[in-house]
Amino acid sequence: MITYRVFQKNYDLKKGEFVGMLIERRKDLRGMRPVESGLRWAKLTFGPMVKDKKAIFVIPNELKPRSDMNWLMEKGIFTKEELQGVVKLIEQEMKSERG
Repeated sequence: MITYRVFQKNYDLKKGEFVGMLIERRKDLRGMRPVESGLRWAKLTFGPMVKDKKAIFVIPNELKPRSDMNWLMEKGIFTKEELQGVVKLIEQEMKSERG
């Protein structure tokens, strides 16, 4: 499974602002590299939310999900706020497993 962290270029601060996250479950990327596939999907998904579609860039990451994280993969698209909530839940689960 590939996840794409989607960012928007901020020319004033000269860095990227986090926009959201996409989760790719298909194995066949139809002849495209992961960056190309993720960028195309990100522009279609998050394009209306940003001022300039050309300012969007993605960072792909390969994940090996655990079996109990299937609910995370069901949605596939997360906004910044949704992802922050999911990350907090995962951190709480990890702390409870350790302690």
